[in-house]
Amino acid sequence: MALRSSIGQYYSADSFLHRLDPRVKLVGTIAFMVSCFFVNNAPGLVLASLAIATAVASSRVPARTLLAQLKPLILFLVITSVINLFFVRTGPVAFQMGPLALHVGGIEAALLYTARFFLLLAAGSLLTLTTTPVALTDAAENLLSPLERLGVPVTQATLVLSIALRFVPTLSREAEHVIAAQTARGADLENKSAFAYARACVPLIVPLFASALRHAENLGRAMDARCYTGGERTHYHVMQFSARRDGAAVAALVLYFALLAAINLAG
Repeated sequence: MALRSSIGQYYSADSFLHRLDPRVKLVGTIAFMVSCFFVNNAPGLVLASLAIATAVASSRVPARTLLAQLKPLILFLVITSVINLFFVRTGPVAFQMGPLALHVGGIEAALLYTARFFLLLAAGSLLTLTTTPVALTDAAENLLSPLERLGVPVTQATLVLSIALRFVPTLSREAEHVIAAQTARGADLENKSAFAYARACVPLIVPLFASALRHAENLGRAMDARCYTGGERTHYHVMQFSARRDGAAVAALVLYFALLAAINLAG
């Protein structure tokens, strides 16, 4: 079994979205994700879909790459759809078979909520596809820096986040090597039920945990050798807000929120 997870991977390209200030992208993405919870009708859903489609087009990220990131989350969308489909009992009955009844309100809720969550997840995936983990953590540190006046260790927290994101692909490769070694020794990780698969993965935990501890120890020694004491960090790339480039993105986001508010007020 090959361990393949594309969640959080960065897609390198020269596009408008890639060149945006990471602070603008982070705040804009969070704002859009929050706005998805206020999409309550078909026109709002169309508007949010057009916003995502425009962002994808401006990012030059292939649609199949974005869908590959969302593939592991399909089960969550299916569960959300089924829950709304069978537990929302508003409106007339659209289909009935014995005790099983599907209401019009349930069908509408299943479509609406599943589409909202899909757009929300697509926005988050697009953010990670167009922004490096280092840029994301630097943006978060810059935006949260005022909290340091209240004693919140923002620099240390973002450093830990940056290291964690950096080691995700490393630990993923380690997991692939461990799985290959276990398979070569006769372990069967294919065509199993969920419970049997979980039991078969137990032998993988110990070597992966030992590998993670080894990497952490080596990193700690490297930081000690470089006399890192947890103070303020310097950055090779200095973030600068461009009125022409980033201002256009902010204006587009404001226009989106204005149209969404108008749609909600109208209907």
